Amino acid sequence: MLTEFRLEMGLPVWTYHVGEIAVEKRILLPYGQNTVHVNYRLTGGGGARLILRPRLHFRGHEMPVDEPHDDACRLHVLGRRFEVHSEGMPQLPPLRMTLLGRDAQLVLEGGSFEDHFYRIEAARGYPSRGRVWTPGRLRAELAPGEECTLVASTESWDTIQALTPQQARNAEQARRERLIEQADPHARHGRAAELVLAADQFIIAPFSRQADAARAQAEGDQARTVIAGYHWFTDWGRDTMISLEGLTLATGRHAEAGYILRTFLHYVKDGLIPNMFPEGRNEGLYHTADATLWFFHAMDRYVSVTGDRLTLRQAIPTFASIIEHHLRGTRFNIGVDHRDGLLKQGAEGYQLTRMDAKVEGWVVTPRRGKAVELNALFYNALRLMERWLREEGDEARAGEMAQHARRVHESFNRRFWNPQAGCLYDVVDGEGGDDPAIRPNPVFAIALPNPVLDRERWRSVLDVAQRLLVTPVGLRSLAPGHPDYKPHYDGDLRARDAAYHRGTVWGWLAGPFADAWLKVHPDDMHGIEQLLEGFAAHREKRASVPSARSSMPSRRSRREDA
Repeated sequence: MLTEFRLEMGLPVWTYHVGEIAVEKRILLPYGQNTVHVNYRLTGGGGARLILRPRLHFRGHEMPVDEPHDDACRLHVLGRRFEVHSEGMPQLPPLRMTLLGRDAQLVLEGGSFEDHFYRIEAARGYPSRGRVWTPGRLRAELAPGEECTLVASTESWDTIQALTPQQARNAEQARRERLIEQADPHARHGRAAELVLAADQFIIAPFSRQADAARAQAEGDQARTVIAGYHWFTDWGRDTMISLEGLTLATGRHAEAGYILRTFLHYVKDGLIPNMFPEGRNEGLYHTADATLWFFHAMDRYVSVTGDRLTLRQAIPTFASIIEHHLRGTRFNIGVDHRDGLLKQGAEGYQLTRMDAKVEGWVVTPRRGKAVELNALFYNALRLMERWLREEGDEARAGEMAQHARRVHESFNRRFWNPQAGCLYDVVDGEGGDDPAIRPNPVFAIALPNPVLDRERWRSVLDVAQRLLVTPVGLRSLAPGHPDYKPHYDGDLRARDAAYHRGTVWGWLAGPFADAWLKVHPDDMHGIEQLLEGFAAHREKRASVPSARSSMPSRRSRREDA
């Protein structure tokens, strides 16, 4: 019976009780390896025998669980080590496993298939029953205080055996302590420190794109990017640029922030950065209207924290080219409408803004026209370019940027203001005219460093967002009462994608809302604390676990431990 779940320095620990027997289970993935350590330690009761039965299925991570698996796996036993090879997918690496502990052994049972039910797949409308293969049982003896560790990996045996489980735990503990020590001083304890450790898993080296690594190495850099989410997302331009400040600058990972920005500079094409990199491919897909504009914001935050003018100077010609492409028009009808200076976008069958759900050819929220946040981002980019060019002594081009920015500002405040709602239109000049739907996108017109919205309208926009969109864990993507509003995100893929940006709450939007709130209420830190309280309660809620807690040493206690 599971009796407790907790995090220790961000690493999961489960406690199980069977009568008087108590066992702690820990999982560790050594950094930079395709390896997992599953550790069991007897913490209560007398001696016990641990029996584990591995159930295996070799398949691509995007394949359904009922992918045919009729070919038996080949098992190679090498003393206390063994390897499992897929007969049906020989291109996949073997799974290497070993159980380290007292009297640990593999009890072979000839290999057999079993039917397995996947509960979450069933809830999501996917195939939910699949065959798994088991070679037999792993077993080890445990005395009080004793432990054993199952190691599973696709690395070489030399890599797997380079560290004992205890050495791997010590190395990971030391690495995590370094991550916390280099973070902003305000993020070195409590929940903020937990977020520092959580952020670590999203900063990756794009090993599948060897050209990135070779180019970065030649320049004395390292290739880095941001994974957009597990298990199925690769690196996305929009997600990378939005999250860069929190993942790398607040956490003190300034060098990696520079690596990420310089990596993306090489991928600008026709004035756009990639929306995403499909898995296993070197070329990105460029169907995004906002990711490139977020690039300006990310660079601004990076330079303001690090003072790295060299990277900025290297980027300015590329950024100038981006602006030029937007002014004259580029892919997917992304470009400035010269009648009013506002940025438009839209191509049939493409989802180009951050509200990008698409299923079976259906673009759920196409938003073709002039989207409110795109123009807020475009204005911010123009003002940033104006400042950067002035700082570099290029007054002529800085003046051009200022002229374009003034026109965007005038047109934005004239075209987007919706006096009936006391808010902004979500899209103007759209396929159905001006869209009055209440979404969180107008918040960016206040929150960005160079706000395009006139100051006297800030409070009204925020009041509408606070009344209709703010929840304890972020902002709704659409206000209740709208005909398209979906109050629940569940069901099969089509049902979930239909709700993705039509009511679903997005936690990250609390950040821009907080920035906007402090511009209107500069002394109201209590309001920000209230905004964050719901996140703490949500994170700590473990309805199915009797006890759930987190152990994150304060800076002082870590010094004492040292």
